[in-house]
Amino acid sequence: MNTGLLVLRVIIGLLIAGHGVQKVSFRLGGRGLRGGIQEFRDDGFRGGALTALAAGAGQIGSGLFLAAGLLTPLAATAAMGVMTVALTVKWRHGLWVQNDGYEYPLVLIVVTAVLSATGPGDWSLDARLGLLPWPAWWAPLVVAAGVGSGLLTRLVLHRPQRHPRPHRPQESTS
Repeated sequence: MNTGLLVLRVIIGLLIAGHGVQKVSFRLGGRGLRGGIQEFRDDGFRGGALTALAAGAGQIGSGLFLAAGLLTPLAATAAMGVMTVALTVKWRHGLWVQNDGYEYPLVLIVVTAVLSATGPGDWSLDARLGLLPWPAWWAPLVVAAGVGSGLLTRLVLHRPQRHPRPHRPQESTS
């Protein structure tokens, strides 16, 4: 079980962190901070650079903390928050990612929720620091705070668009 949790944490954590790097830099195929700002504006969010930096930092930090298994419930809360915002943006396209749907953010939300319930495993910084086991009641609180913070962010920062952003299907890699 510890091997599985380690692999899951590292892969999911690094993917979330990489997604944040893309929002604020030209690394990993990102379009730089200006590209991140434009992405949020195109999706109807206010805040400009602050919004892009907060989202990018939230993804980078939560992803790295998840990968390391450090303060796992708090990292899961932050990851769920930013992924809930992403899910709300993609909701109108339906579930499947090939239609720019919310499949990928949903998977990340579920995986981080599961990690908050199972804990990061023995091969984690939480274990090394003696923080395990996290109490069982912590997982529902993490899910509520994570999803709730994402929905609150959407409510506060999103403005209804007069002209919806045109759907741009992503190219399939398969």
